[in-house]
Amino acid sequence: MDTISPISLLCRLDAIPDGGATAIENVAALAGESVIVDRRGDTVRAWLNVCPHAGRRLDYAPGQFLLKDELLICAVHGASFDRRDGVCVAGPCRGEHLRALAVELRDGEVWLVPCDRP
Repeated sequence: MDTISPISLLCRLDAIPDGGATAIENVAALAGESVIVDRRGDTVRAWLNVCPHAGRRLDYAPGQFLLKDELLICAVHGASFDRRDGVCVAGPCRGEHLRALAVELRDGEVWLVPCDRP
């Protein structure tokens, strides 16, 4: 799962509500994993859709996340992650991180890029 293809299209930016997050399912470059894509205007962040506490998805229904201010909350155990950096700030995995993925915005599209890219 650590091998990422050179560039993979995740979604169009306008498919994510501004201030919201969505899940992109079956990302081939990540062996079929689900990815959380979080949007604030033209800023996007992405993480694997896996809670470090128990390895379960964070969404309560496919692509539906509990969001409160700067927090992304795991629907299963209530772990709260800072949407700016993916750090767990409250709950059973405090101090752990969501696995961040490198993304960039190109012509209104969100692309997964290799982490070692300059």
